[in-house]
Amino acid sequence: MSEASTRHKQNHQPGMLDTELDHLPPELRWREWMGRVEAVIFAANEPVPREVLARVVSKSCNLDLVIDDIRAELAGRPYELVSVAGGWQHRTKKAFGDIIHAAFGTAGQGTKELSQSEALVLMCIAYFQPITRAELSSFFGKEVSRDLIGVLRGQELIASGPRSPKPGAPYTYVTTKTFLSQFGLETLRQLPDFEALEDAGLLSKERMLAGDIPAGLVGGAGDAEEGAEADVVGDQLS
Repeated sequence: MSEASTRHKQNHQPGMLDTELDHLPPELRWREWMGRVEAVIFAANEPVPREVLARVVSKSCNLDLVIDDIRAELAGRPYELVSVAGGWQHRTKKAFGDIIHAAFGTAGQGTKELSQSEALVLMCIAYFQPITRAELSSFFGKEVSRDLIGVLRGQELIASGPRSPKPGAPYTYVTTKTFLSQFGLETLRQLPDFEALEDAGLLSKERMLAGDIPAGLVGGAGDAEEGAEADVVGDQLS
């Protein structure tokens, strides 16, 4: 094997990435780290966590400052870098939502809009997880169907949680990183405080059964007709 071939093989071995970049002056080193971080985020189809980004920069590199500088450079662009679901992701700015809708239609990213009943059940899972289907049915006073749960699972908004300690050890359901990502949340702590909403009179079981979802709880998702009666929403659950 020639010396050139040996050198080429060594340069492509995993784990050989130069993250320190000591041969570069500080300004160019910082620009390279910014480029690497943005490239990794851009190439990913889901939020990229800190530990992944740390693989392409120096241990002494302040990732938060790198992200801040990237965001500053994107200030005039139609997309931005957001912190969501425990990582960072490029997203179109909300001001361009109507433009995206006009170009691609309602589905946009290939995701199905939630019905009113699906949104209600998802909201309950988000607040009371881990929760069983029987507990959800008890909350609404009407059976929550397996098909409805299947829709939420199919969109990867919920997943199976730990088995319940109740007789039969039924499955519980919890929200996923996809849920956080879709609704623009970094963590579940960013959900509006449930008790505060109750105390303020903004949330109650009766209003939820009537399909009255407070703004910001589930991203406004839903396709039920305005003015739907409580029994109509209830019928959709089963």
